[in-house]
Amino acid sequence: MDRERMTDRADKSNRKFNLITLLTDFGDLYLGIMKGVILSINPAARIIDISHSVEPQNVKQAAFLLASYHSFFENCVHVAVIDPGVGGEREIILAENDSNCFIAPNNGVLSEVIDGCRVYQVNTKKASKYTGKLSSTFHGRDVFAPAAALVTMNRKDEILEPFKGEIIKLNIFDAKIEENKIDFSILYIDNFGNAVTNIKKELIDEIQPKEFILNSISFPFVEKYVDVGKGEALTLVGSFETLEFSIREGNAAEKFGFKTGRFKVEFR
Repeated sequence: MDRERMTDRADKSNRKFNLITLLTDFGDLYLGIMKGVILSINPAARIIDISHSVEPQNVKQAAFLLASYHSFFENCVHVAVIDPGVGGEREIILAENDSNCFIAPNNGVLSEVIDGCRVYQVNTKKASKYTGKLSSTFHGRDVFAPAAALVTMNRKDEILEPFKGEIIKLNIFDAKIEENKIDFSILYIDNFGNAVTNIKKELIDEIQPKEFILNSISFPFVEKYVDVGKGEALTLVGSFETLEFSIREGNAAEKFGFKTGRFKVEFR
């Protein structure tokens, strides 16, 4: 049995990763360069753009988004480059479990996915030999892109070394009940203007609210958008399995001035 388990672990460690996802705060220009590096190393690489409009340097938002989508992939390299410490002393880590691989700076972006992973450090000098550069501002090009390409070619051992540091973890889902209020964060504003929070469905099930009052505005708690009239405010549990503040067929962020950050909301 022990020998079988050892063989199984070895097989999983050497599995073929055939897809790369990218999550960054880059916008467009830097993204194209990063993709070019990946494809110059592995022309057969398959790349999926998750988002490149993460708020600049918003590590907590990136960690939330990564936690929300990674499980829909298998045998995939998830690259997350939200890196306010680029060029500094922070490590770049590769974390691997039995389904996926993650490459990211050690700044908390992997907080919700790293438990149970095998963790290694990416040697930046070895990775950057593929571009011939090691910029102090663009490790996405010089380190992350080569690392991702090499993983898909089953050559990650060329750039990895033991990780001896401490994994940085953020408390993403730290919403808490205070009497008839919830202290929470808006983590993400989507393209529709929905304010996505870190209030998990489990907490909503616990308090069973009928409405929320935020900034003196009433948001009835409903199951679906069509439970209110067009243009009316509402809250519901969205696809992230957390509470969202919305307007039916409208933009709640624009109308109510929602931004990411910390808030308190009353519930009834």
